[in-house]
Amino acid sequence: MRRTIPGRDLQLTLRMSVVMFLLTAVGLLFLTFLWAAGVNYAFLAIFAALGVLIPYFFSDKLVLASMRARTVSQAEAPELHALVERLAQMAGVPKPSIAVSDLSIPNAFATGRSPSHAVVCVTTGLLRRLTPQELEGVLAHEISHIVNRDMTVITIAQFIPMIASYLTQSLMWMGLWGGGRDRDDRGGNAIVVVMIVSMLVAFLGNLLVMALSRYREYSADRTGSLVTGAPSQLATALLKISGLIQVIPERDLRQVQHANAFFLIPAAHGNAVLELFSTHPSVQKRVARLQRLQQEMESGTL
Repeated sequence: MRRTIPGRDLQLTLRMSVVMFLLTAVGLLFLTFLWAAGVNYAFLAIFAALGVLIPYFFSDKLVLASMRARTVSQAEAPELHALVERLAQMAGVPKPSIAVSDLSIPNAFATGRSPSHAVVCVTTGLLRRLTPQELEGVLAHEISHIVNRDMTVITIAQFIPMIASYLTQSLMWMGLWGGGRDRDDRGGNAIVVVMIVSMLVAFLGNLLVMALSRYREYSADRTGSLVTGAPSQLATALLKISGLIQVIPERDLRQVQHANAFFLIPAAHGNAVLELFSTHPSVQKRVARLQRLQQEMESGTL
């Protein structure tokens, strides 16, 4: 039976809306600039579309292959299937496919372009180390990414930064191979200006996309906790997984860092990457939010 989810976190919703507004504004201003500069960005748009749509449609297969994960049947993992099915029913989405990665690094992720084409993957390291309650909190978080259609949201958000990135690379290659030698100074200066603007848009756009991704993580934490009715389950799981990752050798973490954007917690030691340049908030901030949510639920103020 689907559980009724209480009202949204208005502050979090507002922040996500502001980021999407800024991304849209940056995109419109950038496209207007390119039009005024006489840049034919039709081909760039096509390449950018391919750059975001190919991962969108094939991310499940690509990331599962990179993580050496395989889908498991109900006969192979009956308890895991039963838990995922129950949580999906409570969240109001179709039961996703279930995959297991034979890695000792404790982590989990969800991928797929829609609720009907979704996969939830867990590592054997996660299954061995979490209690059933903690595992429930983690899986509810991942299913919440499916509920919130985060794959679609992030894919759309990446479109303008992708155009800017492709244009920057194209102009850099033109300069490297002397594409502008026969141009007059005015034309050469225009190319430099377009390249600088493109670099700034790519940088700013990616910062906004990462900020949006961090807010989507907060949102999945909240939605998943409201589905289970126990934010503390996810909070303890986050702390446990974070502590375990800190003692895993760096060489092992590097093997899976390509999938950090998908993971429940990035596979990295300490504050290796500033939060501003991360797709995830710090574990401490996430746990603090979950603790406040637990208090609100217990006091009936939610």
